[in-house]
Amino acid sequence: MSATTTRPAAADSGRPGSSTSAVAGPTTLSLAKAITAALHDAMAADEKVLLMGEDIGRLGGVFRITDGLQATFGEDRVVDTPLAEASILGTAIGLALRGYRPVCEIQFDGFVYPAFSQIVSQLAKMPARMAGTAQLPVVVRIPYGGGIGAVEHHSESPEAYFAHTAGLRVISPATPQDAYWMLRQALTQPDPVIVMEPKRRYWEKGSVDTSAEALRTAPGLHSARVARPVNGARASEGGAVTVVAYGPTVRVALDAALAAAEEGVELEVIDLRSLSPLDIGAVEASARRTGRVVVVHEAPVFLGTGAEIAARVTESCFHSLEAPVLRVGGFAVPYPAARIEEHYLPDAERLLDAVDRVLA
Repeated sequence: MSATTTRPAAADSGRPGSSTSAVAGPTTLSLAKAITAALHDAMAADEKVLLMGEDIGRLGGVFRITDGLQATFGEDRVVDTPLAEASILGTAIGLALRGYRPVCEIQFDGFVYPAFSQIVSQLAKMPARMAGTAQLPVVVRIPYGGGIGAVEHHSESPEAYFAHTAGLRVISPATPQDAYWMLRQALTQPDPVIVMEPKRRYWEKGSVDTSAEALRTAPGLHSARVARPVNGARASEGGAVTVVAYGPTVRVALDAALAAAEEGVELEVIDLRSLSPLDIGAVEASARRTGRVVVVHEAPVFLGTGAEIAARVTESCFHSLEAPVLRVGGFAVPYPAARIEEHYLPDAERLLDAVDRVLA
């Protein structure tokens, strides 16, 4: 069983041009190295693409995402910046107005706040303020979420701030294949794109295909995907639940689905991929198949992305729902110390508890 997704208009499909890829044919890469390959190939295809960030040159970035790119493309295109996020974004805006495609790396999610004013007041608003006479094709890469045992301000989930801001596209890949193609697609957009990268998944590996055929069949940048369809026969026996996830929690949802299947319960896992715009059609189609929905994310439940999804599904699928839409996520407290973060982060057990409640 497959979901019907709503593809963006052709102008927004984000098809990157062809280039010599850093990856020769389908291969296995970590999510981090898939991003590296995407940056390499985008820079090889378009000399206007340049990278900016703290320690991204000789060091290759905190997570070594840009490792080797300065040696390949030079210091003018892989720029080590001062430790000043507002300055990085302000400079990127100026470069974009001059025809460049800057990619800004924010070292950690909690470090983006000094640049928040530049992003929401200038980057997001300037094209509308200039009545469409200027474009700002800036990509901002933000490693986000917890699960790596980091110190304070290194494990935030600020995606709702940006998804709430008109003028910004917000995406979050969950697999190496999506990490490659979504970043390539983001670098063809006329609008600013915030790329939320699930840092706890950087080292998870998967198949990455950069071929022309993979380009042809790659989903639209803002299309959701069915990461795990329900088994129709078993669902009719033991019930089924739609689990909506994105970024770091897609793996949590898939693990929960395996455990639930052992007890005869089918979970259809929807990977949103894009948070703004939302492919709400894919979620609604799944909700009508199962009649029950649980949304999971690492960010606090209060006013999180899950609240928007719950409201939209309730409005459009009310007569198909067998239970209220439930949300599983972080708590309304500052992110805790690393030694207790496992109590804060939603895991398969907490997700399965919500599944039990919607089935009750």
